[in-house]
Amino acid sequence: MRMQTKAKRTCRYPAALALLGAGTLVFFLMNLCIGSVPISFPELAGALSRTAEQTAAARILWDIRLPRAAAVFVLGGALALAGYLLQAFFNNPIAGPFVLGISSGAKMTVALLMVFLLGRAVPVTSAMMILAAFFGAMLSMGFVLLMSRRVSNMSMLVVSGIMIGYICSAVTELVVTFADDADIVNLHNWSQGSFSGMTWENVRVMSIVVFLTAAAVFLMAKPLGAYQLGDAYAQNLGVNLGLLKGCIVLFSSILSACVVAFAGPISFVGIAAPHLVRRLLHTTEPLWMVPACFLGGSAFCLFCDLLARTMFAPSELGISTVTAVFGAPVVIAIMARRKK
Repeated sequence: MRMQTKAKRTCRYPAALALLGAGTLVFFLMNLCIGSVPISFPELAGALSRTAEQTAAARILWDIRLPRAAAVFVLGGALALAGYLLQAFFNNPIAGPFVLGISSGAKMTVALLMVFLLGRAVPVTSAMMILAAFFGAMLSMGFVLLMSRRVSNMSMLVVSGIMIGYICSAVTELVVTFADDADIVNLHNWSQGSFSGMTWENVRVMSIVVFLTAAAVFLMAKPLGAYQLGDAYAQNLGVNLGLLKGCIVLFSSILSACVVAFAGPISFVGIAAPHLVRRLLHTTEPLWMVPACFLGGSAFCLFCDLLARTMFAPSELGISTVTAVFGAPVVIAIMARRKK
């Protein structure tokens, strides 16, 4: 009987990963084909193979839709993976970059950088934005870690994270108020969360940062799995808890900072995607959860970005508006289950 149960689980995990991969591919292709200028599958195949490079459809695909879809794939996976790391670290299913104020801290420092440099006609590079966002994320994370030592109730810790998020958002609004008109337009669009305006240079930089970090997270799957079973159990297995916790904080901050630097703050993906993936896999093993969370977050963001672009075209919704509609019910369901 145990052998049959183990065999079912062994088959379930690859099947779930295949399902998530197929869903991600479908939404990726839909993002390429659907828009103000529809692109059929024959046109898509021709443009991707470079046989119709000079057509209008090919230019739209290569210059606008393909880099945007690639950015959504990379950053959506990064956001879900950051949420999974924070949930494992705090042992709380509603911990995430947005809820704990990490995204708001990153948003604040990026806004300060943009206003300071753009006001002096200094170009803002991708590396500068990532470093600024990482600094802000680490500031907020440091505050949350400090509060975690002073309060034992995880609910109070989440409330503390929400408060630091409000403070950072207030500082950001203050910066926007006194910024130049040209800077305000850029900051307003970015602060609402958006994948528009992505370039291949952006995709190249974010891919290097995110995939290297995701690979490092995957390599620490075994000690992370032991840590989820308790500090004493992990120490008995020889896990260096100080180093592991430091890596979790560092990697989650890098992933969150990369998302905010390029797309602005995006809500609820870091909470909803890991929870839905966990329900699909019926396991918390990091060896399966890490790739599954990445694919789940990518599929979730690709779906939401498609709706944000097309629901009220030619107007475009902020991505956080759409992710909140689908992600908030998941958070409510988590809280209801824990209360029950």
